[in-house]
Amino acid sequence: MNVPTVKEKLKAAYPKLKEKYGYTNIMQAPRIEKVLVSVGTGKQSRADKKRNDFIASRLATITGQKPSARLAKQSIASFKLREGEVIGQMVTLRGARMYGFLDKLTNIAVPRTKDFRGFSAKSIDAMGNLTLGIKEHTIFPETADEDLKDVFGLAITIVLSTNNKQESQELLEMLGFPFREAAEEGTKRGRARKTKGR
Repeated sequence: MNVPTVKEKLKAAYPKLKEKYGYTNIMQAPRIEKVLVSVGTGKQSRADKKRNDFIASRLATITGQKPSARLAKQSIASFKLREGEVIGQMVTLRGARMYGFLDKLTNIAVPRTKDFRGFSAKSIDAMGNLTLGIKEHTIFPETADEDLKDVFGLAITIVLSTNNKQESQELLEMLGFPFREAAEEGTKRGRARKTKGR
């Protein structure tokens, strides 16, 4: 059975959104502009450069693109942080790599997440962008067994063209991003129907 890609789901979502929101042009419909994947490497990596290289290497393997190092903009004595030190790694995905990463995230990585019950709708900001916190990078299929002792978390931000939180959530649900609130609402409706039928 062929699983539809995010790009195919995006195309199929347009008629439904057009009917609800009255778009007159496909350019009015919300679309994914870019995906940001970032990892904060922390003070441990400042002491151990090999860990920083390990995180950069794994992030490149997962996303298919070499990450760029994020440097500290200023020195903070209380954190023993010096200006110019590497404090994180980030990748900006667009086009084919972006869609490939989202396919992998929704079809493979998320189903492998332990005790996953859906994302929170509160993760969508006022501008309609979704930011997800992934606790373990090992949910991605590219990670090897030896990575289990060096598990790190990462943040994924999906930037959409819309400034409407509701439109963004509806589109993301159509693309395969399950939200807890939507699932709970569906469960409540199911219970109400059962109660009514008694």
